[in-house]
Amino acid sequence: MTAPLFGEQGKSTAHISWEVRFLSECDQNFANRTEASQFFSSRAWEYLTEGQLDTAAYRFNLAWLLNDKNADPYWGLGVICYQQNKTAESIRLLKKGLEVADTNAVLMTDLATVELKHYKETKDKELLEDALLVLNKALQYDMTNANTFMRLSWATFAKGDYTASWENLHKARSLDLSAVDLAFVQELREKMADPKGFFK
Repeated sequence: MTAPLFGEQGKSTAHISWEVRFLSECDQNFANRTEASQFFSSRAWEYLTEGQLDTAAYRFNLAWLLNDKNADPYWGLGVICYQQNKTAESIRLLKKGLEVADTNAVLMTDLATVELKHYKETKDKELLEDALLVLNKALQYDMTNANTFMRLSWATFAKGDYTASWENLHKARSLDLSAVDLAFVQELREKMADPKGFFK
């Protein structure tokens, strides 16, 4: 019951009858399934924050069952997979989330973050290129997220473009200094001195 999207496999008769019961109970207790889906995904995020991953995964699955156009279940399950070091599965689920919420800049930044982590592990250039595309798309919808600029700084650093890396890092810094990773600043300074002279 905690496998993402209930394992996406064929369902047993017992599972189908359980689903029918669950959905009819929700139909009696909520105005509609969209509202019910929101309710279960809100609970799921709370469990996720508390580190109760299995309970969170089960609630996200229920939210998905009620409304497969709700991005939260894909997003939340993607975060859970990331925390379990299942980066490829995390990427797949976050991409599914973007299929139903294609203007969600924070979700895009999360996807790019996981892609960059996976790139570090695999050195697969396609992951790096996709992360850059996703981050630049995120900026079309939100220019105020310091994390987006921080990830972009790392991605341009990985490509060897240290000037762009510094530019993005300073944009992140001006939005939220606490988003800046000082260990990364040190790595970047070893490649190129800060053109603005802020980080000495």
